Amino acid sequence: MTATEHVFLVPGFFGFDRLGDVSYFKHVEDALGEWARRRGIAIRVHEVRTSPTASLRRRAGLLLDSIAEATDGHDGGIHIIGHSTGGLDARLVVTPEVSLLSGRDPEPLARRVRTVVTVATPHQGTPVAGIFSSLLGQQLLAVLSLATTYVMRTGRLPADVLVQLAALFARPGPSDGGRISGLYRRLLDGFSSQSRERLEHFVDEIRQDQDLLPQIAAPAMDLFNASTYDRPGVRYGSVVTQAPRSVLRGLLASGLSPSAHASHALFLCISRLAARVPADRVPPLTEPQRHAMVQDFGAEPDRHANDGIVPTRSQPWGQVIRGVWADHLDVIGHFQGRAHVPPHFDWLTSGSNFTRARFLGLWDAIARFTFVAPTDRVWRDEQAQPTRVL
Repeated sequence: MTATEHVFLVPGFFGFDRLGDVSYFKHVEDALGEWARRRGIAIRVHEVRTSPTASLRRRAGLLLDSIAEATDGHDGGIHIIGHSTGGLDARLVVTPEVSLLSGRDPEPLARRVRTVVTVATPHQGTPVAGIFSSLLGQQLLAVLSLATTYVMRTGRLPADVLVQLAALFARPGPSDGGRISGLYRRLLDGFSSQSRERLEHFVDEIRQDQDLLPQIAAPAMDLFNASTYDRPGVRYGSVVTQAPRSVLRGLLASGLSPSAHASHALFLCISRLAARVPADRVPPLTEPQRHAMVQDFGAEPDRHANDGIVPTRSQPWGQVIRGVWADHLDVIGHFQGRAHVPPHFDWLTSGSNFTRARFLGLWDAIARFTFVAPTDRVWRDEQAQPTRVL
């Protein structure tokens, strides 16, 4: 490759590019940059600014604008890596003859896209979307998004906040609005006045535009998949995530920390919501997809398997690059690894025991898929060393 290759990282519906000194994709950007430097490949990594819970059509339009602005006057291929719903944005923006909420013609840029990689993406929808679609759920989503940012900044949530959030997810009630507002104010007070302004703007975006949520329910995704076509010449790959369902593993991972135990309780509450997949909503797998997941997980995931947000069987699209024992945010660098600089901070204690070594191995596989373009599964079968979780 002679021209610089452009890699666009697209966040999901919890996500942002940067909020002050907090970056959604910081560890991913560093891993891809180091991988390319070691191999003499010229790349530029761009973190996409999106609207967290806006409609897929609007988010894809914002992605198109980001690509156009970043590559104006530059040659080189374009590669899109989308985490969570960011993967749906990526698929939509390269769909032939797509109509987006943008004044730009997508075709000239879409023709330059070489790869689309989706990471923990709800291609077949997620039951969690229905929980957040109610008025109370919308408030809860705003608080959970703020809590996620709080963890990325400080390393952990207070134990009593985690307990209250778990109770709200376990048994939400019509009188819980006041409790949610109290949690929101408490979390916001943990930031500086400058950071609070940016965070309030971020949360306001979530409150004002939540068109995405009904669109990622299973019936709506059925329509999305029927009308969103893969572009010829683009290689599609997916990373599929699954968190262990063993309560014992979660308790062991929590150790003696009350905060970690409360964090695991919250994770279990959300994960049980994500597990509510009806038997008739389990999508079939291609034989290569099934083989990849059996190889990496030890068995074909059932309909209840999930990463805390997205059902595992909802995630395959194109070639399964890797099946990973991880929760929804582990795979983009949000796991426990305080000794590293900058540190990794865990989203919630899921019991996945995800490590930096596994993180780097995953992104090595993604980078190889993106830039090396293997034509078969020989490299993967010989080199991949998945971690088994029993």
